[in-house]
Amino acid sequence: MRLHLIRHAVTAETGKRLSSADPDISLSPEGATMAEELADQLSSLRLTAVYSSPIARCRQTVAPLAASRSLRVQTVKDLEEADYGTWLGRPLRSAYKLKAWSRLMASPARFRFPEGETLREVQARAVAAIELLAQQHRNEAIAVGSHADVIRVILANYLGSPLDLIHRINVAPASLSIVELHEAGHVGVPVVNHTFHPGGWR
Repeated sequence: MRLHLIRHAVTAETGKRLSSADPDISLSPEGATMAEELADQLSSLRLTAVYSSPIARCRQTVAPLAASRSLRVQTVKDLEEADYGTWLGRPLRSAYKLKAWSRLMASPARFRFPEGETLREVQARAVAAIELLAQQHRNEAIAVGSHADVIRVILANYLGSPLDLIHRINVAPASLSIVELHEAGHVGVPVVNHTFHPGGWR
């Protein structure tokens, strides 16, 4: 299976607060444009299915990609953003000042968001969801729309990178990462954080 991981495009809250699974946040006008441009840039890509986190901003990002192929966006709950617990909605400027934030940056594998998930738990559910999709789509290409932390932990798993190093993996809005899962067990990660800008991909 060739897996195309796509982070959602920008919202009015991107880079400002921890949105997590907030269902009320949609793409901004800029984000909607990014989603259309993404679909245009991937117009030659052959896909058999398009999946997404249930959260609106992810579904909206991959919707043009699916529509251009007469596919429907299928949602997978285990590809939803990390549960940030009581940090949900917290402004990032405020979060950066917390001692707990320093612990999150230093040892993300062992950090639990207050009343929420650990990134190891996020990784376990997200990778299990991807492995199930791999069984369903052998020798096929699919796209999956999800969130930055979810894509980071998936990439870390297939790169064989320790979870404590996931903040070294950049996943920009509307970026594309590719994972290849072969039946013989071989794994390839040929693309990480490929982003579209006017004039083409870089």
